[in-house]
Parts: sequence; structure tokens; C-alpha cells
Amino acid sequence: MTKRKLLLTGLALTAGLALAACGGGGGSSASGGGQGLSGAGATFPAPLYAKWAEAYKAATGQTLNYQAIGSGGGIKQIEAKTVDFGASDKPLKPEELDKQGLYQFPTVMGGVAPIVNLPGIAPGQIKLTGAVLGDIYMGAIKTWNAPQIAALNPGVALPNLPISVVHRADGSGTSFLFTSYLSGQNPTWSSKVGASDAVNWPTGIGGKGNDGVAAFVKTTSGSIGYVEYAYAKQNKMTYVDLKNHDGQFVAPEATAFAAAAAGADWTKAPGNYLLLLDQPGAKSWPITGATFILMHKTQADAAKAKAALSFFDWAYKNGDPTAASLDYISLPAEVKDLVRKQWAATLKGPDGKPVYP
Repeated sequence: MTKRKLLLTGLALTAGLALAACGGGGGSSASGGGQGLSGAGATFPAPLYAKWAEAYKAATGQTLNYQAIGSGGGIKQIEAKTVDFGASDKPLKPEELDKQGLYQFPTVMGGVAPIVNLPGIAPGQIKLTGAVLGDIYMGAIKTWNAPQIAALNPGVALPNLPISVVHRADGSGTSFLFTSYLSGQNPTWSSKVGASDAVNWPTGIGGKGNDGVAAFVKTTSGSIGYVEYAYAKQNKMTYVDLKNHDGQFVAPEATAFAAAAAGADWTKAPGNYLLLLDQPGAKSWPITGATFILMHKTQADAAKAKAALSFFDWAYKNGDPTAASLDYISLPAEVKDLVRKQWAATLKGPDGKPVYP
């Protein structure tokens, strides 16, 4: 627990995160001259990638530098070919992948949780619907004891405090999942704001990264924000229960993320484009999503591409316990096997041969 708390403290101090590990599999260097690999993007999986990378370096001696700059930045970096892989919680549609010559694959799944800073309110004590959450982020509901919130929380002593909205300031896959959920729940949000990794927020202040949002909420009384659940858990923040597809109020936790992911059929997801929002099931958390790695289909450096895939293959084989400890949901074994087959069929070196057998 101490190590996990220290990890999030470090994330709160810097938007970039240098992660140790990665290279060739089996302890031998496959990264071209022994050089480390570079990746950039989503902050959603950064706590997990840090722990995976630490363990991988201990096992192989290989290194990776990963900058947690947000999904939008990760997409831009991989498109510009300034990193060996990008990372995004916003999956690109097949036509977007084709346009840029990219391939994407999932690593783990997790949940986005609304968090609040309210005196006297315990985690899970406040219940919200997607429609009311959308009105809060529209600026239409301005105080915590507003009738719309009070109706969902009978018997709760709601404070007479103004609501301070906190959102992401950077291009963010977490924002993409959050705004996509709001668009499906609140018609006004859908028509006036919409769903994207970066939107024109009607109100509030912006924090950089999941850690930036968490820091603002933690220090601002009356605030509400949204983060990947690992950040809420490790910072001991007060989360909100949400009404799900089946009309049940559920808490953000691993079992709820797993329930939402249970019906995912990756075999019917062209380009691995798959959203897990508002999934049916009495126990399903409504803002669940996968996080993805982006790589170019044609690799200029086959050895480096193989090194990157060796790391993720190692994580598929050895990283599930660490993922569970941080409340991420691992991919089923059959999905991991599907992805490995995609690696062999899709990623080619300059000579046209597969970079990963």
C-alpha cells in the first residue's frame, strides 16, 4: 500500500512519467543496440504501466521511457513517429487507423469514476444519474443541495455549497469515455457539447492528467471531477455511485468493471474499436473502457517493434496480479491470444516480414 501511495504522489508531481523497463523478451536485448524504447500517451493506465515496467526491468534489464501526457498527446506522438508506441484510452476507428497506417490493441480495462470533495460525505454516499451528472457539467445545477441531487439522495445531509466543476485540460481518453457517457445520458450535453477527447467545456477548471484532476478535487471543497479509478482509490478520494443501465446504483470497483466487460466481443470489433459504456447487467459500472497501444503497421525498425511487443507479451503473461491490485481488469486469455495473432499478421518490418512471429 505504501508503494502504491508513493506512486500516485509521484504522478501528482509531474505530467510526464519515465518508466523503467522494456526491450526484448526472454532477457535478451531486441531493441536495436541495447537502446531503450519510448512511448507516450494515456495517464489512465500509467500507474499499471509503471509497475509492469519496474518488474520487467528487474526480469530482463531492459528499459522504457513512457511519458504520461494524455491520450491526445499519445496519438499525436505516434502519428509523428517520435515514439515507438502511443497509448490512448480513446480507441481510433478503423478508418482513422487506416489513414495513419496504424494498428491498435488493448492492454487492460478499467473504470472512470466521478469524485467529489464534500465535508461529511463518505465514499459512495452520493448517488447520481448520468442525466444529472451531465447537468452538473453543463453548469445547469449549481449547488450540492439542488432539488435534482436531493431527490436522488433522500436522508443525506447535502451541504449548501456551490459546485466547482473540474475537468481535463489536455486531450484525454478519460475525457472521451466520460463525455461519451454523458452524451448517451443527457440530450442537452449531446447536442451542445458532444463526445471527444477534448471538448469546449461549458464550465469549470482544467487539470492536466488524471493526477491533475485528482489534485484539484482533493484541495477544493465542493468540487467534482472524474478520474481513472486507481487514482481515486490510491488518493483515498470520495467517489460517487452511479445509476447503471439496469437501473441499479453501483460503486466503481473491480467487480463492477468486470461485469461491464463481460459481454465484450473483441472478435466482432474491427480495428479493435470497442466501447464498454452503459453495458447491461445489474452490477455493471456504466463508465468502463479499455486502454490501447498504437503502433505503425509498417515498422522502420523491426527489432524495436519486436522489443515493444515482447514487453506487452510479457505483461499479458505475468501482469494480471499487478493489474488486479490496482483495480484494472485483465483481458481474457482468448482475447490475448487473438491480439498475438494480430501482431503476427499486421505488424511488418521494412522487408515485409512479420516483426513478431
